[in-house]
Amino acid sequence: MKTYATAEDYRICASLHRKHGTTYFFSSRLFPRELQRRVDAVYGFVRVADEWVDNPGELTLDMRGALLEDYERQFERGIEGEIPQQPVLRAFCDVVREVGMDPEEPRLFLSAMSMDLSVDRYPTYPDLQGYMRGSAAAVGQMMCDVMGVDRDPDLRQCAMALGDAMQLTNFLRDIGEDLERGRIYLPLEDLHRFGLNERDLFQREVTPGFVRMMQFEINRARALYQESDPGIAELPRSMRKAVRAARVLYAAILDRIEDHEYDVFRRRVRTSRLTKLATAARIVVLP
Repeated sequence: MKTYATAEDYRICASLHRKHGTTYFFSSRLFPRELQRRVDAVYGFVRVADEWVDNPGELTLDMRGALLEDYERQFERGIEGEIPQQPVLRAFCDVVREVGMDPEEPRLFLSAMSMDLSVDRYPTYPDLQGYMRGSAAAVGQMMCDVMGVDRDPDLRQCAMALGDAMQLTNFLRDIGEDLERGRIYLPLEDLHRFGLNERDLFQREVTPGFVRMMQFEINRARALYQESDPGIAELPRSMRKAVRAARVLYAAILDRIEDHEYDVFRRRVRTSRLTKLATAARIVVLP
């Protein structure tokens, strides 16, 4: 099979991964080296599109839409044999063809990115799940293909649960940042359940109702992490440690939110490098 990507293309992907996905990057270094290259390519693919959507700078809405359309067009042509212009797409399309990835999953991801240009509210949790199927669960599916994981439906469901758990964790951590973009990734029905509305969120106050709502959503995320655990346990040992590290470190963000008394408006909670190192040391010795 003719390859598209150069060593520099993969270096760009790794640089994006290291800069923007610190927890994911740290955890991914527990994969075998060849797998690290593939994971960097997947991260580069999703990050470039995500940056256009979330951090557009001077890009207008129309410009962002045009960039996403061209990106998808390059992807489609890339899997058919035409060399993409985008460095990260050259690497990603090589990986797609190398591992026999189902192209529907990258398509679902790009569809979710397009949704972000026009949808900024989700009335119900099933509505939010529809978005997460592309923005998160699809990435879990791509990772399964990258790792060569069997297409067993139960295992794949665990991967999607982990993707949803991490995405929901992001939503809870980034409530303040998303408000600045005019977006709310909390189901509106959940706000109403705890006596809140959109205006309350924009007040950026940690009220008793907000705390109860956060506790509810944190419990939902933790249930998703627990749902993913049987699948992680079934992974080959050479892959299990990296996925488990990412799962543990990301779930720890929920603990940090609680430690900061649910104030996600004044600072962005993080897991420290010391915590990452301690987690990795603990996981490496596990079977």
